[in-house]
Amino acid sequence: MQSAKKDLRKAKKRNLANRVVTNAYKMAVKEVLRAIDAGKEVNEVVRLAQKMLDKAVEKNVLKPNTAARKLSRLMKRVHATHTTVAVAK
Repeated sequence: MQSAKKDLRKAKKRNLANRVVTNAYKMAVKEVLRAIDAGKEVNEVVRLAQKMLDKAVEKNVLKPNTAARKLSRLMKRVHATHTTVAVAK
């Protein structure tokens, strides 16, 4: 019984940490999409979105292929509207 309660406490803490990371990468991706719609320069926001997706993979919130797919689809949209975009490595 004691260990079950402790597991619940741990799960809540992990869930909160995972939500923070999830919200961070989702907001970064949305920021890129807003910049594309507004016709603004997207280099910096794309770099930030890529960084957030990589951090989510690092913290095991996203699987690597999922992050790669999301970034690929995002870059596809960016390249459709902007011809010169520097991608951070």
